Amino acid sequence: MKYYVGLDLGQAQDYTALSVIEKASGPDTAPPRTEYRVRHLQRFKLGTPYPDIVTRVYEMIVKLPDSVLTVDHTGVGRPVVDLFRASGLNPIAVTITGGDTVNHEAGLWRVPKRDLVGVLTVAFQNGTLKIAEALPDAKTLIDELLNFKVKINVKTAHDSYEAWREGVHDDLVLSVAMAVWAAQFYRPRVIWQIEDDYRV
Repeated sequence: MKYYVGLDLGQAQDYTALSVIEKASGPDTAPPRTEYRVRHLQRFKLGTPYPDIVTRVYEMIVKLPDSVLTVDHTGVGRPVVDLFRASGLNPIAVTITGGDTVNHEAGLWRVPKRDLVGVLTVAFQNGTLKIAEALPDAKTLIDELLNFKVKINVKTAHDSYEAWREGVHDDLVLSVAMAVWAAQFYRPRVIWQIEDDYRV
């Protein structure tokens, strides 16, 4: 059992969203199946100062045994990641890109949007993403997942995501996507191998 925490940082008119995923073994199957159980969903009140968010996330992380924090480094994320590091935490910093390969350099991950979308939608569709109905924002998260529309440009073969980061209701899904991505691919002791072994 291990906990993966995803933090999507909003700006002035966007929510900052926090999620906690438990990576655990599912019911006895052959082969054994890993499940990603959403244990906590939270939207911070609009306008909450970033230092306050860092403090609240820190207080949660220290109570979770064996946990990994992933923070959106895109846009306003860099100074917030610095605040987390100053507090004694060492989050995975993820910059979301429009490319098609994962890169890692100097403590920063550049992860294509398509990969985050891919790992989450596959987990949702195959039933390995478990969302407890009792969570206050469970329905909102499911609605966000169902709103994804992928378009493929037939001339360039490039994909685009109509509902990804374009509306006010995509912060929870990005938070969960980062946590599930980290749960599947982040291995701190073999960090140099991840890019070669990376598969979606």
